[in-house]
Amino acid sequence: MGAIPAALRNRIPTQLRRTVPLYLFCITLFVIVLYANIFSLPDSTSSVLGRTSKVLPASSHTTFPRKIWQTWKIDPYSFEQRDSNTARSWTSKNPGYRYEVLTDYNDMSYVEYHYGPERLNRPDIVGMYRSINLTIIKADLLRYMIMYAEGGVYADIDVEALKPASRFLPARYKQSEVDMVIGVEIDQPEFRDHPILGPKSMSFCQWTFMCKPHLPVMLRLVENIMAWLSDKAAKQGVPISDVALDFDEVILGTGPSAFTAAVLVEMNKHPHSGGKITWDSFHGMDESRVISRVLVLNVEAFAAGQGHSDSGNHNARGALVKHHYHASNWPSKHPRFAHPAFGEVERCNWDAECVRKWDEDVAAYKTMSTEEQQKKISQRKTEQLRQLDAARKLQEQAAQLEQLGLAVKKAEEEESKRQFEEEARRMAERHQETISEGPIPPPLLHHPLLLPYRPK
Repeated sequence: MGAIPAALRNRIPTQLRRTVPLYLFCITLFVIVLYANIFSLPDSTSSVLGRTSKVLPASSHTTFPRKIWQTWKIDPYSFEQRDSNTARSWTSKNPGYRYEVLTDYNDMSYVEYHYGPERLNRPDIVGMYRSINLTIIKADLLRYMIMYAEGGVYADIDVEALKPASRFLPARYKQSEVDMVIGVEIDQPEFRDHPILGPKSMSFCQWTFMCKPHLPVMLRLVENIMAWLSDKAAKQGVPISDVALDFDEVILGTGPSAFTAAVLVEMNKHPHSGGKITWDSFHGMDESRVISRVLVLNVEAFAAGQGHSDSGNHNARGALVKHHYHASNWPSKHPRFAHPAFGEVERCNWDAECVRKWDEDVAAYKTMSTEEQQKKISQRKTEQLRQLDAARKLQEQAAQLEQLGLAVKKAEEEESKRQFEEEARRMAERHQETISEGPIPPPLLHHPLLLPYRPK
Protein backbone atom coordinates (compact mmCIF):
# COMPACT_ATOMS: atom_id res chain seq x y z
CA MET A 1 0.00 0.00 0.00
CA GLY A 2 1.40 3.46 -0.94
CA ALA A 3 2.90 5.71 1.71
CA ILE A 4 0.84 8.53 3.18
CA PRO A 5 2.06 12.03 2.10
CA ALA A 6 4.16 13.76 4.74
CA ALA A 7 1.81 16.76 4.94
CA LEU A 8 -1.21 14.52 5.59
CA ARG A 9 0.75 12.15 7.82
CA ASN A 10 1.62 14.98 10.17
CA ARG A 11 -2.08 15.81 10.63
CA ILE A 12 -3.23 12.18 11.36
CA PRO A 13 -2.56 10.75 14.81
CA THR A 14 0.02 7.95 14.87
CA GLN A 15 -2.41 5.34 16.32
CA LEU A 16 -5.00 6.06 13.65
CA ARG A 17 -2.37 5.80 10.88
CA ARG A 18 -1.41 2.36 12.12
CA THR A 19 -5.03 1.07 11.86
CA VAL A 20 -5.76 2.39 8.35
CA PRO A 21 -4.65 -0.87 6.61
CA LEU A 22 -6.96 -2.89 8.87
CA TYR A 23 -9.91 -0.60 8.10
CA LEU A 24 -9.28 -0.89 4.37
CA PHE A 25 -9.08 -4.70 4.62
CA CYS A 26 -12.45 -4.89 6.44
CA ILE A 27 -14.12 -2.62 3.88
CA THR A 28 -12.78 -4.75 1.01
CA LEU A 29 -14.01 -7.95 2.65
CA PHE A 30 -17.48 -6.44 3.22
CA VAL A 31 -17.73 -5.43 -0.44
CA ILE A 32 -16.78 -8.96 -1.58
CA VAL A 33 -19.45 -10.60 0.65
CA LEU A 34 -22.10 -8.09 -0.42
CA TYR A 35 -21.30 -8.73 -4.09
CA ALA A 36 -21.62 -12.49 -3.61
CA ASN A 37 -25.03 -12.18 -1.93
CA ILE A 38 -26.42 -9.90 -4.61
CA PHE A 39 -25.26 -11.76 -7.69
CA SER A 40 -25.73 -15.38 -6.59
CA LEU A 41 -29.02 -17.19 -5.81
CA PRO A 42 -29.18 -19.50 -2.79
CA ASP A 43 -29.91 -23.18 -3.37
CA SER A 44 -33.21 -22.96 -1.51
CA THR A 45 -34.99 -20.97 -4.25
CA SER A 46 -36.49 -21.89 -7.58
CA SER A 47 -38.58 -20.14 -10.20
CA VAL A 48 -42.35 -20.69 -10.16
CA LEU A 49 -44.48 -18.82 -12.67
CA GLY A 50 -41.72 -16.25 -13.17
CA ARG A 51 -41.36 -15.50 -9.47
CA THR A 52 -38.99 -16.67 -6.77
CA SER A 53 -40.50 -19.62 -4.90
CA LYS A 54 -39.05 -20.74 -1.62
CA VAL A 55 -38.49 -24.48 -1.33
CA LEU A 56 -37.96 -25.17 2.33
CA PRO A 57 -35.48 -27.83 3.37
CA ALA A 58 -36.66 -31.01 5.02
CA SER A 59 -37.75 -30.46 8.59
CA SER A 60 -34.87 -29.73 10.94
CA HIS A 61 -37.14 -29.83 13.99
CA THR A 62 -36.06 -32.28 16.65
CA THR A 63 -39.49 -32.27 18.29
CA PHE A 64 -43.06 -32.22 17.03
CA PRO A 65 -44.81 -28.83 17.22
CA ARG A 66 -47.28 -28.72 20.10
CA LYS A 67 -50.19 -27.70 17.88
CA ILE A 68 -53.56 -29.32 17.19
CA TRP A 69 -55.38 -28.51 13.97
CA GLN A 70 -58.96 -29.10 12.90
CA THR A 71 -61.02 -27.75 9.99
CA TRP A 72 -64.75 -27.19 9.85
CA LYS A 73 -67.44 -25.03 8.31
CA ILE A 74 -67.83 -22.72 11.31
CA ASP A 75 -65.79 -21.52 14.27
CA PRO A 76 -65.81 -23.29 17.67
CA TYR A 77 -68.13 -20.70 19.22
CA SER A 78 -70.86 -21.88 16.83
CA PHE A 79 -70.21 -25.64 17.10
CA GLU A 80 -73.02 -28.09 17.67
CA GLN A 81 -72.78 -29.90 21.00
CA ARG A 82 -71.33 -33.06 19.44
CA ASP A 83 -68.53 -31.10 17.77
CA SER A 84 -67.85 -29.15 20.95
CA ASN A 85 -67.50 -32.44 22.83
CA THR A 86 -64.90 -33.84 20.45
CA ALA A 87 -63.04 -30.51 20.34
CA ARG A 88 -62.87 -30.36 24.13
CA SER A 89 -61.39 -33.85 24.22
CA TRP A 90 -58.33 -32.48 22.40
CA THR A 91 -57.90 -29.38 24.53
CA SER A 92 -58.53 -31.16 27.84
CA LYS A 93 -56.06 -33.97 27.12
CA ASN A 94 -53.43 -31.63 25.67
CA PRO A 95 -53.41 -28.51 27.88
CA GLY A 96 -49.94 -27.46 26.74
CA TYR A 97 -50.85 -27.45 23.04
CA ARG A 98 -52.09 -24.64 20.82
CA TYR A 99 -55.51 -25.50 19.38
CA GLU A 100 -56.79 -23.93 16.17
CA VAL A 101 -59.72 -24.48 13.81
CA LEU A 102 -59.66 -23.26 10.22
CA THR A 103 -63.12 -22.56 8.84
CA ASP A 104 -64.81 -21.79 5.54
CA TYR A 105 -64.34 -18.12 6.45
CA ASN A 106 -60.64 -17.96 7.28
CA ASP A 107 -59.06 -20.83 5.32
CA MET A 108 -58.33 -18.67 2.28
CA SER A 109 -56.56 -16.08 4.41
CA TYR A 110 -54.43 -18.82 5.94
CA VAL A 111 -53.46 -20.19 2.50
CA GLU A 112 -52.66 -16.72 1.13
CA TYR A 113 -50.50 -15.92 4.15
CA HIS A 114 -48.44 -19.13 4.28
CA TYR A 115 -48.23 -19.76 0.55
CA GLY A 116 -48.09 -16.12 -0.52
CA PRO A 117 -45.05 -14.05 -1.57
CA GLU A 118 -43.87 -13.31 1.97
CA ARG A 119 -43.44 -16.99 2.84
CA LEU A 120 -43.55 -20.01 0.51
CA ASN A 121 -44.38 -17.88 -2.52
CA ARG A 122 -46.47 -20.48 -4.33
CA PRO A 123 -49.08 -18.52 -6.28
CA ASP A 124 -49.94 -21.70 -8.20
CA ILE A 125 -51.05 -23.38 -4.97
CA VAL A 126 -52.99 -20.33 -3.81
CA GLY A 127 -54.74 -20.03 -7.18
CA MET A 128 -55.59 -23.72 -7.28
CA TYR A 129 -57.07 -23.70 -3.78
CA ARG A 130 -59.12 -20.61 -4.56
CA SER A 131 -60.60 -22.20 -7.68
CA ILE A 132 -61.79 -25.45 -6.03
CA ASN A 133 -65.48 -25.65 -5.15
CA LEU A 134 -65.72 -29.27 -3.92
CA THR A 135 -65.75 -29.18 -0.11
CA ILE A 136 -64.14 -32.58 0.48
CA ILE A 137 -61.29 -31.81 -1.94
CA LYS A 138 -60.55 -28.53 -0.17
CA ALA A 139 -60.68 -30.30 3.19
CA ASP A 140 -58.17 -32.94 2.10
CA LEU A 141 -55.91 -30.41 0.42
CA LEU A 142 -55.99 -27.99 3.36
CA ARG A 143 -54.86 -30.57 5.92
CA TYR A 144 -51.77 -31.37 3.86
CA MET A 145 -51.01 -27.67 3.38
CA ILE A 146 -51.31 -26.99 7.11
CA MET A 147 -49.03 -29.88 7.96
CA TYR A 148 -46.40 -28.73 5.48
CA ALA A 149 -46.49 -25.11 6.63
CA GLU A 150 -46.62 -25.65 10.40
CA GLY A 151 -46.84 -29.31 11.36
CA GLY A 152 -48.36 -30.67 14.57
CA VAL A 153 -51.40 -32.92 15.00
CA TYR A 154 -54.28 -32.95 12.52
CA ALA A 155 -57.65 -34.50 13.39
CA ASP A 156 -61.02 -34.41 11.64
CA ILE A 157 -63.74 -32.53 13.50
CA ASP A 158 -65.57 -35.76 14.40
CA VAL A 159 -62.51 -37.44 15.92
CA GLU A 160 -62.35 -37.68 19.71
CA ALA A 161 -59.03 -37.83 21.55
CA LEU A 162 -58.85 -40.84 23.86
CA LYS A 163 -55.23 -40.31 24.90
CA PRO A 164 -52.88 -37.28 24.94
CA ALA A 165 -50.99 -36.56 21.72
CA SER A 166 -47.76 -37.37 23.54
CA ARG A 167 -48.88 -41.01 23.44
CA PHE A 168 -48.73 -40.98 19.63
CA LEU A 169 -45.01 -41.61 19.96
CA PRO A 170 -44.24 -44.75 22.01
CA ALA A 171 -41.60 -44.31 24.70
CA ARG A 172 -39.09 -46.51 22.88
CA TYR A 173 -38.76 -43.88 20.10
CA LYS A 174 -37.11 -40.47 20.26
CA GLN A 175 -38.76 -37.45 18.64
CA SER A 176 -35.49 -36.67 16.89
CA GLU A 177 -35.70 -40.05 15.11
CA VAL A 178 -39.21 -39.61 13.68
CA ASP A 179 -40.64 -36.97 11.33
CA MET A 180 -44.16 -38.31 10.89
CA VAL A 181 -46.62 -40.53 12.82
CA ILE A 182 -49.40 -42.29 10.91
CA GLY A 183 -51.63 -45.31 11.49
CA VAL A 184 -53.14 -48.11 9.44
CA GLU A 185 -56.80 -47.63 8.46
CA ILE A 186 -57.77 -50.42 6.07
CA ASP A 187 -55.76 -53.64 6.03
CA GLN A 188 -57.66 -55.98 3.71
CA PRO A 189 -55.10 -56.98 1.04
CA GLU A 190 -57.10 -60.09 0.14
CA PHE A 191 -59.34 -57.73 -1.84
CA ARG A 192 -56.48 -56.07 -3.73
CA ASP A 193 -57.73 -57.49 -7.07
CA HIS A 194 -61.39 -56.60 -6.52
CA PRO A 195 -62.57 -54.17 -9.23
CA ILE A 196 -64.20 -51.81 -6.72
CA LEU A 197 -62.63 -52.54 -3.33
CA GLY A 198 -59.10 -53.18 -4.58
CA PRO A 199 -57.72 -49.62 -4.69
CA LYS A 200 -59.15 -48.92 -1.21
CA SER A 201 -58.19 -52.19 0.47
CA MET A 202 -54.80 -51.04 1.84
CA SER A 203 -54.44 -47.53 3.23
CA PHE A 204 -53.10 -45.37 6.01
CA CYS A 205 -55.42 -43.18 8.05
CA GLN A 206 -55.47 -39.47 7.24
CA TRP A 207 -58.29 -38.37 9.52
CA THR A 208 -55.63 -38.19 12.26
CA PHE A 209 -51.86 -37.97 11.90
CA MET A 210 -48.89 -36.03 13.23
CA CYS A 211 -45.83 -34.61 11.50
CA LYS A 212 -43.12 -32.02 11.63
CA PRO A 213 -43.26 -29.00 9.29
CA HIS A 214 -41.67 -28.80 5.84
CA LEU A 215 -41.75 -32.51 5.08
CA PRO A 216 -41.29 -33.04 1.32
CA VAL A 217 -44.00 -35.71 1.28
CA MET A 218 -46.65 -33.15 2.30
CA LEU A 219 -45.71 -30.66 -0.41
CA ARG A 220 -45.44 -33.46 -2.97
CA LEU A 221 -48.93 -34.60 -1.99
CA VAL A 222 -50.29 -31.09 -2.59
CA GLU A 223 -48.57 -30.89 -5.96
CA ASN A 224 -49.84 -34.38 -6.91
CA ILE A 225 -53.41 -33.29 -6.17
CA MET A 226 -52.99 -30.14 -8.24
CA ALA A 227 -51.76 -32.14 -11.23
CA TRP A 228 -54.53 -34.72 -10.77
CA LEU A 229 -57.25 -32.06 -10.62
CA SER A 230 -55.87 -30.31 -13.69
CA ASP A 231 -55.93 -33.61 -15.57
CA LYS A 232 -59.51 -34.32 -14.47
CA ALA A 233 -60.62 -30.86 -15.58
CA ALA A 234 -58.95 -31.29 -18.98
CA LYS A 235 -60.60 -34.68 -19.53
CA GLN A 236 -64.01 -33.35 -18.55
CA GLY A 237 -63.51 -30.19 -20.61
CA VAL A 238 -64.41 -27.91 -17.69
CA PRO A 239 -62.54 -25.52 -15.37
CA ILE A 240 -61.34 -26.93 -12.06
CA SER A 241 -64.21 -25.18 -10.30
CA ASP A 242 -66.69 -27.39 -12.20
CA VAL A 243 -64.96 -30.78 -11.92
CA ALA A 244 -67.34 -33.61 -10.93
CA LEU A 245 -66.02 -36.56 -8.90
CA ASP A 246 -67.50 -39.78 -7.55
CA PHE A 247 -66.61 -41.44 -4.25
CA ASP A 248 -63.81 -43.61 -5.58
CA GLU A 249 -62.21 -40.70 -7.41
CA VAL A 250 -62.09 -38.67 -4.21
CA ILE A 251 -60.54 -41.54 -2.26
CA LEU A 252 -57.94 -42.18 -4.95
CA GLY A 253 -57.21 -38.56 -5.84
CA THR A 254 -57.04 -36.72 -2.51
CA GLY A 255 -58.09 -39.10 0.25
CA PRO A 256 -56.51 -42.07 2.04
CA SER A 257 -55.35 -43.81 -1.15
CA ALA A 258 -53.53 -40.70 -2.38
CA PHE A 259 -52.06 -40.16 1.09
CA THR A 260 -50.88 -43.78 1.25
CA ALA A 261 -49.32 -43.72 -2.21
CA ALA A 262 -47.34 -40.55 -1.42
CA VAL A 263 -46.04 -41.99 1.86
CA LEU A 264 -44.95 -45.25 0.22
CA VAL A 265 -43.10 -43.32 -2.49
CA GLU A 266 -41.30 -41.30 0.18
CA MET A 267 -40.35 -44.45 2.09
CA ASN A 268 -38.86 -46.01 -1.04
CA LYS A 269 -36.67 -42.99 -1.72
CA HIS A 270 -34.27 -44.37 0.85
CA PRO A 271 -32.45 -47.72 0.54
CA HIS A 272 -33.77 -50.57 2.66
CA SER A 273 -32.18 -53.88 3.45
CA GLY A 274 -35.46 -55.69 2.82
CA GLY A 275 -35.96 -54.28 -0.66
CA LYS A 276 -38.93 -52.24 -1.88
CA ILE A 277 -41.47 -51.20 0.75
CA THR A 278 -45.00 -52.40 -0.08
CA TRP A 279 -48.16 -52.87 1.93
CA ASP A 280 -46.91 -56.31 2.93
CA SER A 281 -44.63 -54.50 5.38
CA PHE A 282 -47.71 -53.34 7.34
CA HIS A 283 -50.20 -56.19 6.90
CA GLY A 284 -51.32 -57.68 10.20
CA MET A 285 -48.88 -55.46 12.07
CA ASP A 286 -49.08 -55.81 15.86
CA GLU A 287 -46.26 -53.47 16.85
CA SER A 288 -45.40 -50.06 15.44
CA ARG A 289 -42.36 -49.67 13.22
CA VAL A 290 -40.29 -46.83 11.76
CA ILE A 291 -39.41 -46.75 8.06
CA SER A 292 -37.57 -43.77 6.56
CA ARG A 293 -38.34 -41.68 9.68
CA VAL A 294 -42.07 -42.42 9.33
CA LEU A 295 -43.57 -44.12 12.38
CA VAL A 296 -46.45 -46.41 11.40
CA LEU A 297 -48.82 -47.41 14.23
CA ASN A 298 -51.05 -50.47 14.03
CA VAL A 299 -54.70 -50.22 13.03
CA GLU A 300 -55.87 -50.07 16.65
CA ALA A 301 -54.24 -46.67 17.23
CA PHE A 302 -56.32 -44.38 15.01
CA ALA A 303 -58.92 -46.72 13.44
CA ALA A 304 -60.27 -48.91 16.23
CA GLY A 305 -63.91 -49.97 16.17
CA GLN A 306 -64.35 -50.20 12.40
CA GLY A 307 -65.53 -53.80 12.40
CA HIS A 308 -62.87 -54.84 9.90
CA SER A 309 -59.08 -55.02 9.47
CA ASP A 310 -58.81 -56.60 12.94
CA SER A 311 -59.06 -53.10 14.35
CA GLY A 312 -60.24 -54.04 17.85
CA ASN A 313 -62.30 -51.61 19.93
CA HIS A 314 -61.93 -48.24 21.59
CA ASN A 315 -61.46 -49.75 25.04
CA ALA A 316 -58.15 -51.27 23.96
CA ARG A 317 -55.02 -49.91 25.57
CA GLY A 318 -53.54 -48.92 22.21
CA ALA A 319 -56.59 -46.97 20.96
CA LEU A 320 -55.62 -43.30 20.74
CA VAL A 321 -58.65 -41.71 19.05
CA LYS A 322 -62.29 -42.49 18.29
CA HIS A 323 -63.79 -41.56 14.93
CA HIS A 324 -67.52 -40.83 15.31
CA TYR A 325 -68.18 -40.29 11.56
CA HIS A 326 -70.97 -37.79 12.22
CA ALA A 327 -69.30 -35.25 9.93
CA SER A 328 -68.63 -37.77 7.15
CA ASN A 329 -71.60 -36.87 4.96
CA TRP A 330 -69.56 -35.98 1.87
CA PRO A 331 -70.34 -39.33 0.09
CA SER A 332 -73.89 -38.03 -0.40
CA LYS A 333 -72.39 -35.55 -2.89
CA HIS A 334 -69.92 -38.07 -4.31
CA PRO A 335 -71.87 -41.36 -4.46
CA ARG A 336 -70.27 -44.79 -4.53
CA PHE A 337 -70.91 -47.23 -7.33
CA ALA A 338 -74.24 -48.90 -6.63
CA HIS A 339 -75.41 -51.84 -8.71
CA PRO A 340 -79.01 -51.28 -9.87
CA ALA A 341 -80.11 -54.63 -8.42
CA PHE A 342 -77.69 -55.26 -5.54
CA GLY A 343 -76.56 -51.85 -4.31
CA GLU A 344 -73.15 -50.95 -2.89
CA VAL A 345 -70.55 -53.60 -2.14
CA GLU A 346 -69.15 -51.32 0.59
CA ARG A 347 -72.19 -52.16 2.67
CA CYS A 348 -70.50 -55.51 3.29
CA ASN A 349 -67.91 -53.63 5.38
CA TRP A 350 -65.15 -55.94 4.09
CA ASP A 351 -66.92 -59.13 5.15
CA ALA A 352 -65.53 -61.81 2.81
CA GLU A 353 -68.73 -63.88 2.56
CA CYS A 354 -70.87 -60.82 1.88
CA VAL A 355 -68.49 -59.59 -0.83
CA ARG A 356 -68.37 -63.04 -2.41
CA LYS A 357 -72.17 -63.19 -2.62
CA TRP A 358 -72.33 -59.66 -4.06
CA ASP A 359 -69.81 -60.63 -6.74
CA GLU A 360 -71.75 -63.80 -7.58
CA ASP A 361 -75.06 -61.93 -7.78
CA VAL A 362 -73.55 -59.30 -10.07
CA ALA A 363 -72.00 -61.97 -12.30
CA ALA A 364 -75.31 -63.86 -12.49
CA TYR A 365 -77.17 -60.63 -13.29
CA LYS A 366 -75.11 -60.23 -16.45
CA THR A 367 -76.41 -63.59 -17.76
CA MET A 368 -80.08 -62.76 -17.15
CA SER A 369 -82.57 -61.67 -19.74
CA THR A 370 -83.77 -58.08 -19.76
CA GLU A 371 -87.05 -59.13 -18.14
CA GLU A 372 -85.24 -60.97 -15.33
CA GLN A 373 -82.95 -58.02 -14.74
CA GLN A 374 -85.90 -55.65 -14.51
CA LYS A 375 -87.54 -58.02 -12.04
CA LYS A 376 -84.41 -57.96 -9.85
CA ILE A 377 -84.30 -54.17 -10.01
CA SER A 378 -88.00 -53.98 -9.08
CA GLN A 379 -87.41 -56.31 -6.15
CA ARG A 380 -84.61 -54.11 -4.90
CA LYS A 381 -86.73 -50.97 -5.23
CA THR A 382 -89.52 -52.68 -3.31
CA GLU A 383 -87.06 -53.69 -0.60
CA GLN A 384 -85.69 -50.15 -0.46
CA LEU A 385 -89.21 -48.75 -0.06
CA ARG A 386 -89.87 -51.26 2.70
CA GLN A 387 -86.66 -50.25 4.46
CA LEU A 388 -87.47 -46.56 4.06
CA ASP A 389 -90.95 -47.15 5.46
CA ALA A 390 -89.49 -49.07 8.41
CA ALA A 391 -86.96 -46.30 9.01
CA ARG A 392 -89.73 -43.69 8.82
CA LYS A 393 -91.80 -45.61 11.38
CA LEU A 394 -88.80 -45.90 13.67
CA GLN A 395 -88.27 -42.15 13.40
CA GLU A 396 -91.92 -41.52 14.20
CA GLN A 397 -91.72 -43.85 17.19
CA ALA A 398 -88.57 -42.13 18.36
CA ALA A 399 -90.29 -38.76 17.99
CA GLN A 400 -93.32 -40.02 19.93
CA LEU A 401 -91.10 -41.42 22.68
CA GLU A 402 -89.29 -38.12 22.83
CA GLN A 403 -92.58 -36.24 23.12
CA LEU A 404 -93.76 -38.71 25.75
CA GLY A 405 -90.51 -38.24 27.65
CA LEU A 406 -90.95 -34.48 27.50
CA ALA A 407 -94.52 -34.81 28.71
CA VAL A 408 -93.47 -37.06 31.61
CA LYS A 409 -90.69 -34.66 32.51
CA LYS A 410 -93.10 -31.73 32.42
CA ALA A 411 -95.60 -33.61 34.60
CA GLU A 412 -92.84 -34.47 37.09
CA GLU A 413 -91.74 -30.86 37.21
CA GLU A 414 -95.33 -29.69 37.78
CA GLU A 415 -95.85 -32.28 40.53
CA SER A 416 -92.58 -31.25 42.17
CA LYS A 417 -93.66 -27.61 41.95
CA ARG A 418 -97.08 -28.46 43.44
CA GLN A 419 -95.49 -30.36 46.35
CA PHE A 420 -93.10 -27.49 46.99
CA GLU A 421 -95.95 -24.98 47.03
CA GLU A 422 -98.00 -27.24 49.32
CA GLU A 423 -95.12 -27.60 51.77
CA ALA A 424 -94.56 -23.84 51.69
CA ARG A 425 -98.26 -23.27 52.43
CA ARG A 426 -98.20 -25.65 55.41
CA MET A 427 -95.09 -23.99 56.82
CA ALA A 428 -96.75 -20.58 56.47
CA GLU A 429 -99.84 -21.86 58.30
CA ARG A 430 -97.73 -23.28 61.15
CA HIS A 431 -95.86 -20.00 61.41
CA GLN A 432 -99.14 -18.10 61.59
CA GLU A 433 -100.47 -20.40 64.34
CA THR A 434 -97.29 -19.87 66.35
CA ILE A 435 -97.66 -16.11 66.15
CA SER A 436 -101.34 -16.23 67.23
CA GLU A 437 -100.45 -18.25 70.37
CA GLY A 438 -98.22 -15.47 71.73
CA PRO A 439 -94.50 -14.93 72.11
CA ILE A 440 -92.17 -17.89 72.06
CA PRO A 441 -91.25 -18.87 75.72
CA PRO A 442 -87.60 -18.72 76.75
CA PRO A 443 -85.60 -21.96 76.88
CA LEU A 444 -86.19 -24.17 79.87
CA LEU A 445 -83.24 -23.62 82.20
CA HIS A 446 -83.70 -27.02 83.80
CA HIS A 447 -82.73 -28.74 80.59
CA PRO A 448 -79.51 -30.70 81.27
CA LEU A 449 -77.66 -29.13 78.35
CA LEU A 450 -78.61 -25.64 79.46
CA LEU A 451 -77.68 -25.88 83.17
CA PRO A 452 -74.66 -23.82 84.26
CA TYR A 453 -71.41 -25.70 84.75
CA ARG A 454 -70.66 -26.70 88.35
CA PRO A 455 -67.39 -28.42 89.09
CA LYS A 456 -67.63 -31.52 91.21
